Amino acid sequence: MLFFSMKVNFDFLKKLFIVLFILLGVLAVSKLDELRFSFDFSQFFPEEDPDLAFYESYVEAFGTDDNFLLIAVKNEPTIFQQEFLNNFKAFSEESKGFTHVLESSSLTSLSYPLKTSFGYTTLPIIHIDDPTQYQKDWNKIKEDSLFVNVLIDEKQQSLVLALETDDNLDYKQSELLLNSIRASLKEHNLPHYHILGRAFFYEAIVEMQKSEVLTTTIVASILVFIILLLVYRSMPVVLISVFSIAMSLLLFMGLLGWLGKELNAMAAFYPVLMLIVGTSDVIHLTDSYIRKLQTHIPRYKAMTSSLKEVGLTTLLTSITTAVGFVTLLSSRLASIQDFGINAAIGVLVAYITVIFLTGSLLIFLPEKSLIGRKSISENWVNYLLKVNTFTKIYPKSIIAGTVIFTALCVLGIYMVQTNQELKNTLPSKSKIAKDFDYFQTNFSGFRPLEIAVMSTDGNKVTDFIVAQEIEKLLVYLKTFKSIGNVQSANLPYKIFNKANNLNDAAYFTLPSDEKTFLKYQKDARKLGRKQLAKFINTDESIARINGRLQDIGTDNLKVVYSKIDHFAKTKLDTSLISIKVTGKSILLDKNSEYIRSSLLEGLLYGLLLIGVIMAFIFKDIKIFLISLVPNVLPILFAGGMLGFLGIPLEASLSVVFAIVFGIAVDDTIHFLGKFKLGINQGLDKEAALEKTFAQTGRALVITTIILFFGFMVMLFSIHQPSVTIGLIISVTLVTALILDLLLLPVLLRKLI
Repeated sequence: MLFFSMKVNFDFLKKLFIVLFILLGVLAVSKLDELRFSFDFSQFFPEEDPDLAFYESYVEAFGTDDNFLLIAVKNEPTIFQQEFLNNFKAFSEESKGFTHVLESSSLTSLSYPLKTSFGYTTLPIIHIDDPTQYQKDWNKIKEDSLFVNVLIDEKQQSLVLALETDDNLDYKQSELLLNSIRASLKEHNLPHYHILGRAFFYEAIVEMQKSEVLTTTIVASILVFIILLLVYRSMPVVLISVFSIAMSLLLFMGLLGWLGKELNAMAAFYPVLMLIVGTSDVIHLTDSYIRKLQTHIPRYKAMTSSLKEVGLTTLLTSITTAVGFVTLLSSRLASIQDFGINAAIGVLVAYITVIFLTGSLLIFLPEKSLIGRKSISENWVNYLLKVNTFTKIYPKSIIAGTVIFTALCVLGIYMVQTNQELKNTLPSKSKIAKDFDYFQTNFSGFRPLEIAVMSTDGNKVTDFIVAQEIEKLLVYLKTFKSIGNVQSANLPYKIFNKANNLNDAAYFTLPSDEKTFLKYQKDARKLGRKQLAKFINTDESIARINGRLQDIGTDNLKVVYSKIDHFAKTKLDTSLISIKVTGKSILLDKNSEYIRSSLLEGLLYGLLLIGVIMAFIFKDIKIFLISLVPNVLPILFAGGMLGFLGIPLEASLSVVFAIVFGIAVDDTIHFLGKFKLGINQGLDKEAALEKTFAQTGRALVITTIILFFGFMVMLFSIHQPSVTIGLIISVTLVTALILDLLLLPVLLRKLI
C-alpha cells in the first residue's frame, strides 16, 4: 500500500485498478456458465470412517442402495378400474425402454409362479382384462402382504412403478430420465402421481440451489442498497459501494467457475456472505475516508491515511473471518469442507476488491459528493458516548448479566439434540416435499436399509442353516413399524415354496427341511439367477438384506440399528454368521456424531490461530485474553439457541458456528485496534475508549445492522435449514455487537 503515499502515481494507479477490475469482471462473466450445481448424499458422508470403507466394498458387490425411482400413480376411489389399469400397464411397459433404467417392476408386469405337472407357469397378479376378478385379486394381494405398501397402498388408491436405475446418476442424466417419465405419464393420461428416488432428489435440490442463489443475490443486493442509501444519503457513494460489492461477488463466482467447483446445498450462502462481508469492508474504509475529508485533509492524503489506519485492521478482520471458515476443514463432511474453503476465498476476494477498486473509485469523486450531505451525524457520536458512560457506571451489573447469560447458554447447549429428520431439509411446500410425505404416509418410506450378513467358519450364506438364521433376523425386522419392504436371498425360496403348493399364501415361507430347500435352490439358480445375484455376492460369503425405513429421526434410527445389532449378537448363531447394518442412510446418520467433536476441534484451532495473529498485531497478551470473552460467548449463544428452540444439530448447521466465529471477531478487532491506537497516541484509558466509541462504534453498529438484515434474507428461503441458519446467525451477531459495546469497555478498564 506504499504506492498510495506517492501522489504522482495516484492518478495512474486508480485508472489502472479500475480498468483491471472491469477486465476481470468480463472474464468472470465468461466463466459463470462453467459453474456446476450438484447434490449427492455422499457429500455428507463422514470421511475416513470405517463404516464408509465397509459400505464402499459392499457397493462393489451389490451396487448402490439408492439406484431406484418410485412413481406412485393415484386413481380414486380405487386403482381397480380397467381403463386406469390399462393406462398404467402401458406406462409400465414403456418405462423398460427409458434411458438409464435397468429394470421396471409393477403389479401389472409381475406375476405369480405356479408349479404344474408340465413345469412352472405364471399367473397374473391383476387380471386387467377381467374386472370380475378384481376383488379376488385384491384379496390375494392382501394375503401375501408382499406388495402392500410397496407396489400398492392399503387403500387401493395408488399403484407404484419401481424402477432400478444406473448407479450414481448425475443431474443431466436424472433430468433426462424424469422428462421421459413425465412425458409418458402425460401420454397415458396418468396426471396424478408422486415420485421418489435419487434422480428426483437430485433434480429438485439442484433446482432449489439455483433458485436460492438467484433469490438471495437479488434480495440481499436490494437490502444493501437501501441500507447504504440510508446511512450515507449520497447516491454516488452508494453506487460506488454497490458496484464494488457486486464486482467482488462476480469475481468470486467467476473464480469458482474457473476452478471447476461444484456448488452444493450450501451455495445459497455465498451471495449473502459476499455482499455483507464486502459491505462491512466498504463501510469501514468509506467512513474513515469521509471523516478525514471532513477535517479538510486532501483526498489523496486522506485515502493514504485511511488505508494505513483501516486497511490493516480490515485485512486482519478478513483473515480472521477466513480462518473462521477454514475451521470447517476439521469436519469429516466433504460438503462442509468445500463450503469453508470457498467462503474463505470469498472473504479475501471481497477485501482485495474493496481496498483496490473502492479506494480508486472514492478518489474519483469530488469531495462535495462525499461530505456535502453530512453523512456522519453527530447524533451517532452522542448515542455511542452514552453507551460508554453506561459501561462506566454499571460495570458490576454488566458482568453479572454476562455470567447469567453464559449460564443460560450452557443450559441451552446441554439441551441440543441430533434427532434430525430428512423431510425437514427439503424445500418447504415443494413438490418433492409433498411427494416425500406421500410415500412416508402411504408406503414404506424412503431411507434405504441395508444389512450385510457375513458367513463365518467356512460356511456359505447359501447354506440351509445360514438361511434359517437369516430368516430369524427377517422375522425380527418385521416387529419394527419403521421398517418395511424387507427382502433377502430367502425370497426366491419362499416364492418357489408357494408356487409348489398351489400358490397358497400360507406357504410363502422358507422350506422347513434342507432337502426341499436344496430343491428350490436349484430352481432359483436356474430360473431366478438374476434375482439371487442381487442378494448374494459371487463367492457366497455375504448375503444382502434390504428394505425401507421411515424418516423417524436420526436418534430414533440409531436405537433401531442398536436393537438389530443386539439381536444378532444374542439371538443368532454367531458361529455361523455375523451382521452389519450399512448403507447410505446409516452413514448420513453418523455425521451427527462427528459434528460436535469436529466443531470443537475446528473452533479450538481457529481460536488459537486468531489468538496468535492478534497477539502479533497488538503485542499485548492482556488484550488477546480480553478479546476471547466476547467472541466465545456468541458461539455459546448460537448453540444455546439450538437447544432452547429444539432445533436438531445437523451437518449444514455446523456452518453457523464458523460464520459467527469468523464475523463476530471482526467487531472486536476494530474496537480493540482503535483503542490500542489511542493508547499508543498517549491517551489514557477513558480518552481512548471515548475515541473508540466515537470513531469506530458507528461503523460497528452499521455493519452489524447490515449483517443482521443480510442473514435475515435467508428467511425468504424455501430450504428450512437455511431459514434456521439465517435466523440464528442474525440474532447471534447482534448479541456479539452488544457484548463488544458493553463488556469490552468493562474488561479493558479492569484489566488494562
